[in-house]
This record gives sequence, structure tokens and C-alpha cells, in this order.
Amino acid sequence: MSSDEKIISLNDLAKICGEYKIKKKKVVLSRGCFDLLHPGHIRHLKAAKKYGDILIVTIIPDRFVRKGPERPVFNEHLRAESVASLADVDYVALEKDETVVNTIQLLKPDFYVKGKEYSNSTEGETSTILLEEKAVKKIGGEIRFTDEITFSSSSIINERFNILSKDAKEYLKTLKRDYTSSDIVRILKSLNNMNVLIIGDVILDEYVFCKAVGKPEKAAVVSTKFLYNEVYAGGCLAVANHVAGFVKNVQLVSCLGNDNKEEYIKKHLRDNIRSKFFYRKYAPTIVKTRYLEKFERSKLFEVSQINDEFIDQKVEESVISYLNNNIPKYDMVLVADFGHGLITPKIQETISKKSKFTAVNAQTNSINFGFNMITKYSNVDYISIDERELRLPYRAKFGEIEPLIRRVAKDTQCKRINITLGGSGSIYYQDGKTYYVPIFSDRVVDSVGAGDAVLAITSLLAKKKAPPKVIPFVGNVVGGLKVKTMGNKEPINPSDLFTFINYVMK
Repeated sequence: MSSDEKIISLNDLAKICGEYKIKKKKVVLSRGCFDLLHPGHIRHLKAAKKYGDILIVTIIPDRFVRKGPERPVFNEHLRAESVASLADVDYVALEKDETVVNTIQLLKPDFYVKGKEYSNSTEGETSTILLEEKAVKKIGGEIRFTDEITFSSSSIINERFNILSKDAKEYLKTLKRDYTSSDIVRILKSLNNMNVLIIGDVILDEYVFCKAVGKPEKAAVVSTKFLYNEVYAGGCLAVANHVAGFVKNVQLVSCLGNDNKEEYIKKHLRDNIRSKFFYRKYAPTIVKTRYLEKFERSKLFEVSQINDEFIDQKVEESVISYLNNNIPKYDMVLVADFGHGLITPKIQETISKKSKFTAVNAQTNSINFGFNMITKYSNVDYISIDERELRLPYRAKFGEIEPLIRRVAKDTQCKRINITLGGSGSIYYQDGKTYYVPIFSDRVVDSVGAGDAVLAITSLLAKKKAPPKVIPFVGNVVGGLKVKTMGNKEPINPSDLFTFINYVMK
């Protein structure tokens, strides 16, 4: 059988497995990324084949590979072809899902075989291994670990391929003198017992995917054909979902409109998020609709359903009463201020007086441009904003950035500030010192929501008093992960973050 003939669909594989079962033959399943096929992989698969009569290998699709920046190096088709070329491999298929659980249920292998490096699971892998083992036992199979020589594709790629920039390599070399990946993951896992209250504007991000078909003769517009749309939980909802992946106890406070969207919103929040919503009678729940040309991934235009005036006095009083009674119960308050009317001066004052630790982002966007400055805050403990949000209050379009950081630190009485610089990395300021961190990935699908993710995770680290070198490093890794997904489609997954950190620090 040729290599091409070995690559078939999962459904066709299920039929073949069924036929082998009837013949009392043993089916062996192995799964992996195989981004760089090396002797460790070859020996592992040769050992796996010895457990049965047929060896099936499933390949993780490109969209689910989260091993680090610019991964996978080789696309899913090339990786499948490489594995199929091995004599010990009988069939190869691309996975449909992020985990192997559904594949195990479909193929019902007698043995599911992994490499010995998974027998002692590291941070971020334990829960996945347990789910796989449970799925194998449920269909009457067994999990086995081969004991062959191991190599790290990630280490080889880091050393031999120019995946990371020169600046990133030099930075990581310095960071590794002080911390291991295990040290940093340990700090992230220690966030679990924090109690966090998040307040900010609810935003539903709608993406309408279209196909450009031409230009009408009588109008200077692009004519498009509707394909499909998706709606994601954005704004403070996204921030809460990011935080809830790392923290057990999350309370979300926000305002909704008069359009019965609460049930939909709650379905898109993680299970450990409690919510307290107030209502504006004469305003909609904010929906920002972006129209995109699907195949070019280019944004055509945006339409917002919004009333961005301050909430009325009655709603404001209700919010303040709730905050006065509840803020003291929490370790920190995270303010996700998108400038759309919820965070009034009186609510700011209440948070400042009651909160033990306040983390803030005052976002600049197309709706509030020039009117939602970080300098309206004072007596805060942590700020995370981008370079434009730093420059706007001081009308400093050009010039050095560090003097501006020191100026905003003085004006807001804040000792910890993280400034994201887009493709140039980030600068972190703490107690008079600055720390520069380069980017680790320039492969961008969508930058929407990246700043919210950075705010969410770095705020927790700042409250935990994580080392100043660790906070911006984790922030850049989080940003690198986030820009690989469309908008706020998925929150940051701790296991993906741990894997990314392990990868870049190999």
C-alpha cells in the first residue's frame, strides 16, 4: 500500500477497525503532532505496532497545534504524509477534534499507545491524560507507554529553525538564568485560590463572514455574499472567561440592555463565574458587528449597536450599593473599562475606596476615541494598556515611551504598569524600573481581544506579587496565543499556556 493510500478519513478507519475486530485482530492507536519526524517518533511507533496487528496514527490538525510560536512548522498534510511513509504505520487520519476522546470512542482500539514522556505527566498534561485513559477504559481498551529513546521536536525546532527572533532568543537566554518553565507554571497554578471581582462593559462580538463578489456599477461599494456569522462573548465577558481558567472564584458585575440577552450570555460564561447584571431601560446590550471577507480575513467595516452615555442615576446607585456590600469579600477588583457608560466617576470612586487591589484597563476604541483616558483613574495598583492608550492622554504621538510611563505612574499613583507594543513586544514598569520583552510570535489571525487576555492574566500575577520579569513574559505569551484565534472565540486555556511556556523555554 502506498503512503497516499494509507491516509484516509476517520469514518473509513472506523469501518476498517470494525472489520479487524470481527477477525479477532488487535487495533493499536497512537496520536500526535509529528511536526518534525525524528528517530524518537520512529522508535515509538515501531514499539507501538508490537501491541497489535494494525497501527493507526491520528494527526493533530493545524488549528489545534498550540505548542508555541509559528507552530506547526509543517502543515497537517505534510505531517500526515511523513508518518504514512513509515513501514510500521498501517493507516493515518487527521483528527476532527481538539482531544482524542471522540476518536477513541469511534475507533475503539484495543490499545492506545503514548510515549514514556507522558507516563509522568507535566503541568497542563495531567487532565488530558486522565480524560484519554477514561475514554480508553470505557470502550474496554488499555493505555500503554512505550519505553524508547525520546527527543523533543520543540527543542530541535528551536535550535535548528529560526522560529524565534534574535531578540527573543537573547531575552529567553537571560530569563532562563533566573527561572525555569516549571517555576513560571508553578506561579500560574498558585493563582487558583484567589477571589476576583470583575466589573466592565458587556460586549457581544459578532463576525459576519462574507465572500466578495464584485463592485456594483452604480455605487462605490464592495458587493458581498453572506456566508455565515458567529457571535463571541467579548468585553468584560471575555476578561472573566480568561480569569476563570486560572481562578476558582470569579464574580462578574455589568449592565445589560432591554433585549433579553442574559440567558445567551450566561451560556457563554465558564461555570465558575457568578454574574450580577443590572439593566438599562433605554439602551441595547452592546453588539459590535464586524463584516469580514472570509478568505482574505480582511475586515470590511463595523456596525455597533450601542448607547455609550453614562448609565442613569438609579442604575448607578444600585451598582454602587452592590459594590459597597461585596467588594470587601474579594482579593482584587479588575476593571475592564471599554468607555461605554458603565464606569461612572462615582463608581470609580467607590472601587478606589473599597478595593484591596485594583487592576485597570481603560480601552481606547473607535467609539470612545479620545474620551476614555487611563489618567481618569488614581490610586490603582496595576494598569495594563497599549502604547496608543498611553500616548493619547499626553498628546505624545512620537517620542520615547519610558518618560510617558513614569508620568502616567505618577498621575495614577500606580507602581505596576504593563504597556503592550503590538509587534514590538511590551514594556513593564514596577517600582521605578522597566523591563522590555520581545514578541514570540508574529503570526496573527485576529488581534481583537488580545489586550483583554493580557490584562486578565497579568493582573492576577501582579496581585500575587509575581517577579517583575515573569509578569510581562507571561503577558507576551498570552498575547501570542490569543492572536491565533478569531476574536474572543476561545478563552485562554491554562494547559495551552503551560505548553507554550514549556516550548519557548526549552
